[in-house]
Amino acid sequence: MARRRRGRPVDGVLLLDKPEGVSSNQALQRARRLFDAQKAGHTGTLDPMATGLLPVCFGEATKFSSHLLDADKVYRTRVELGVITDTGDAEGEVLERRDPPTLDETAISAVLTDFIGELDQVPPMHSALKHQGRKLYELAREGKTIERAARRVSVYDARLLSFDGTAFEMEARVSKGTYIRTLAEDIGQALGCGGHISALRRLKTGPFAADDMLDLASLEQRVEAASQDAALLPVDVLVAHLPRHDLSDAGARHLSYGQAAGNEAGELPVDSLIRLYHDEAFRGLGVVTAAGDIAPRRLLSSAVAGSA
Repeated sequence: MARRRRGRPVDGVLLLDKPEGVSSNQALQRARRLFDAQKAGHTGTLDPMATGLLPVCFGEATKFSSHLLDADKVYRTRVELGVITDTGDAEGEVLERRDPPTLDETAISAVLTDFIGELDQVPPMHSALKHQGRKLYELAREGKTIERAARRVSVYDARLLSFDGTAFEMEARVSKGTYIRTLAEDIGQALGCGGHISALRRLKTGPFAADDMLDLASLEQRVEAASQDAALLPVDVLVAHLPRHDLSDAGARHLSYGQAAGNEAGELPVDSLIRLYHDEAFRGLGVVTAAGDIAPRRLLSSAVAGSA
């Protein structure tokens, strides 16, 4: 007999404000316990020292979390100049100290502008990327260094917020896969003194912004499950960027059997991924076939309320 999964069948997306000093997985597990949820996952890891937006997916929302992994992100960070660490942040060991040159906001802003655009960035050793099944940061802690291939990333905007003579704060909007620690190190080198980040906060992931976040303390105050669940966004917010299609009764029935909904695609382009609804309930994702049908791509186990 299969073991019954512990917890409630909670479905939805929580915009969690991850606190400093805990890993993304620790924050996820705390949120999962607060909601007593059967299933949960997060979309995009934050370092333990980082804070801010960590979307947590419960239940059926976990099926669509990959659509958020590719999203652009916005960060605010503080860069300490003249101190280079082995991790690129304040938690690492100091490798070198340099006297920063005389700088002002104009000079720093000019260098930030040089980093806007497509860049080849080498991922840091202290990262969760894997080499032969092991995370790079585990190898780094053993004193090992693995050659890493550069990856193409995009910095859409890098804006100076403040400068106090030894450190500056900036806000950056970047593509997936961009390491802010590495970006800060490279900017420090371009300024002639090196640097590391001492604070990092994620303000935005895709369509989700910091204004809508809730921290763990706020969630703990929502004792009753109904009050907690009201904090969740509907499952389909993860795929709201995709075109919507409302299924006929027959089309919904075919999809429930794993079959294509015939002659329903209309003018939708072949191979396009679309959101599927029936009776205003979100049913999952489908793909348009060359025959003009809609084939199931990723369906919910049961229909849930939609938002768009």
